[in-house]
Amino acid sequence: MKFGIFDHVDDAGTPLGQLYADRLTIAEAYDRAGFYGYHVAEHHSTPLGAAASPGLIMAALAYRTKTLRFGPLVYLLPFYHPLRLIEEVCMLDQMSGGRFQLGIGRGVSLYETQAYGLDFSKTQAQYHEAFQVLLKGLASDELNFEGQFYKFDKVPMVLRPVQKPHPPLWYGVTLPPNADWPAENHINIVALGLRDNTTAIVERYRAARVKAGHDPDGTLIGISRHVVVADTDEAALAIARRAYPRWRDSFRWLFNRHGAEPRVIGIYPPGFDDLMALDNAIAGSPTTVARFIEQEEKASGLNYFAPWLAFGDMTLAETLRSVELFSKEVMPRFAK
Repeated sequence: MKFGIFDHVDDAGTPLGQLYADRLTIAEAYDRAGFYGYHVAEHHSTPLGAAASPGLIMAALAYRTKTLRFGPLVYLLPFYHPLRLIEEVCMLDQMSGGRFQLGIGRGVSLYETQAYGLDFSKTQAQYHEAFQVLLKGLASDELNFEGQFYKFDKVPMVLRPVQKPHPPLWYGVTLPPNADWPAENHINIVALGLRDNTTAIVERYRAARVKAGHDPDGTLIGISRHVVVADTDEAALAIARRAYPRWRDSFRWLFNRHGAEPRVIGIYPPGFDDLMALDNAIAGSPTTVARFIEQEEKASGLNYFAPWLAFGDMTLAETLRSVELFSKEVMPRFAK
């Protein structure tokens, strides 16, 4: 099993500049610890995501890390002009020496979409078209395309990525039926939701790959959970019980502003103990956390685990200790 990190870069109650500085320090720790990848969410107009322009923090990562792969999970394709994004992907892949990971998606928030002046009812079609343009531009010397939203006629593609024909693709999956497309197209995934749901996603993904004649283990098939590791169960729980409510408040903030609740709020109950009771998180000693991941692996057969190790108002010291214990005492148990 490989291990990565998923991060909203959510509000921690610190000055914004300090939040960015701390996240880069933590990313350096991920790099030293041997994590495979670092996946940063893109959100807008909400304290859930301060990395509203993920390419900026990734440009810093390119020079602050040596082996850590990184990328958005996901770029919200309708929010970008395709040429602008093609050029950014090429630059980041070159700056990192071929470590960039290209996560792509539509964007699930109606309110964030509206803030950008986009029609949510049209962004699904726009996303699919933008995805075609993106892959064509990354793999061609000249871009030609004619669709409903985008038209390009013999546009020279001067910038090129290191990884050919393009950096590895990633997709976030929250519903089992949505696992077919990435499975058939060799796209790595990270699944979110309760264990029954993530298990169903992984099973469907693998089945779709077999049906398409692909190796079921030929891609990374991941799951993400909130995780805190400390020297004892009690110490880890104390951190998680304090930090998680702030993350949850950020998760709900934009919806509450519009008098609504997130559709999936049921999988994120108010307290961390309730979250653990749903098998949607773990806080504990390395032994406790390893046992949880073993159960996750047994349930779904995943080959990639990408926890949140920094969330809410966790301090820099708390997060760095969690990273240290996770990498030194949890990860080696899965080095098969």
